[in-house]
Amino acid sequence: MPTDTPNPAGRPLDATDTPPTSRGYRAVFAVREFRAVFAAHLLSLLGVVVSELALTVLVYDLTDSPLLSALTFALGLLPYLVGGTLLAGVADRYPARRVLVTCDLVCAGCVAVMVLPGTPVAGLLVLRCLVAAVSPVFTGTRTAALADILGEGDLYVLGRSLLRIVSQSALLAGFGVGGLLLAVVSPRGAITITVVTFLCSAALLRLGTRDRPARLGAGPGGSLLRESLSGARLILGHRRIRALLLLFWLPPAFVVAPEALAAPYAAEIGVGSAALGLLMCAMPIGHIAAELYAGAALGPRIRSLIVLPFAAAGTLPLALYGLRPGVVLTAVALVLAGAASAYVIGLDQWFVDAVPDELRGRAMTLLTAGLMTLQGVGMALAGLAAEFFPVHLVVAGAGVLGTLCLLPLVAEVRRTTPAPGIRTEVRDGADQHMTSG
Repeated sequence: MPTDTPNPAGRPLDATDTPPTSRGYRAVFAVREFRAVFAAHLLSLLGVVVSELALTVLVYDLTDSPLLSALTFALGLLPYLVGGTLLAGVADRYPARRVLVTCDLVCAGCVAVMVLPGTPVAGLLVLRCLVAAVSPVFTGTRTAALADILGEGDLYVLGRSLLRIVSQSALLAGFGVGGLLLAVVSPRGAITITVVTFLCSAALLRLGTRDRPARLGAGPGGSLLRESLSGARLILGHRRIRALLLLFWLPPAFVVAPEALAAPYAAEIGVGSAALGLLMCAMPIGHIAAELYAGAALGPRIRSLIVLPFAAAGTLPLALYGLRPGVVLTAVALVLAGAASAYVIGLDQWFVDAVPDELRGRAMTLLTAGLMTLQGVGMALAGLAAEFFPVHLVVAGAGVLGTLCLLPLVAEVRRTTPAPGIRTEVRDGADQHMTSG
């Protein structure tokens, strides 16, 4: 049973909680509520991956159109910006548990309609958009709720890290599992399994997490859209928070280039599907290994010290593509680029320290929306550039251009670093003209 003894982070300690002084991933799993969130994350992730693959196959079976099949994947990214901007207020306006459970139920309902034989292709694509629009709200709310569950210190950072590692691992195993599943059942059958995963996730979150009040109650006449947009304006208008958001967003926008162009590059250097699979796996492997090491072996101070150098230099290994290397050197470059992504584990702590509690849900939702949107933009721009230039030069150019863009951003983040022990407020000295809207 939960107790009422507060810890320094201001939350009740669960009877099975480990005190905040404990280190390592084991301490995170000692928190009962986090175990429920982690299990729900696994189920939701499985549902998303399987439904994406199965829906793509289903649309192609119904239309014989490669364009519509590819569009099914693209629609998983495009609505993030709309949902993450216009619906962000949900994350702070309503209790987190209610939002998370509702999002899972909405996704389960959308996927259940996809299973119906009479659902037209246009309906399938609209439902795909609805699921994608809900995703940033769910992810942002869950990320903000982690600070309530784990506190704002090292346990929060490690909890975020674990969820991110699981997501990266899904890139390695998820589509393989989905492919095996489709060899046994029909696409609609696979989608039906997805409905079950969303429902189980909702049940875990409803029964396994504590009901906490909303961060921001709706004022008289307050509208969700106004709260969402005013929150985005406050977040993007704050100099340090804006710089930290860009530090989350920009490196992935450049490092997606080799993933988006993996197949054309494999064809350019004359290698087969086995080598292509290796190239697709190399970057996630580097990221997972480096983040696991940073979380398990490095303390908060060292993780903080590596943020700026790793972020600035993380895209530079892609410059090796300019030499048009073979599979081995290309894989090494991708592993290094993936390993540099471990800078995010330290950046998480900076971000949660910078964002006021009443804006946290909206900030996390906006973070997710921008991250997914800019990755989609990066993929599209890389593909467009490859129409006019050799693939290896496009990827190398993305690596060099990424570093050139990140150097001034790193300098801006350094300039906005608060003095030790000072937490940033909603408005800093450069933003005193801002209003709450």
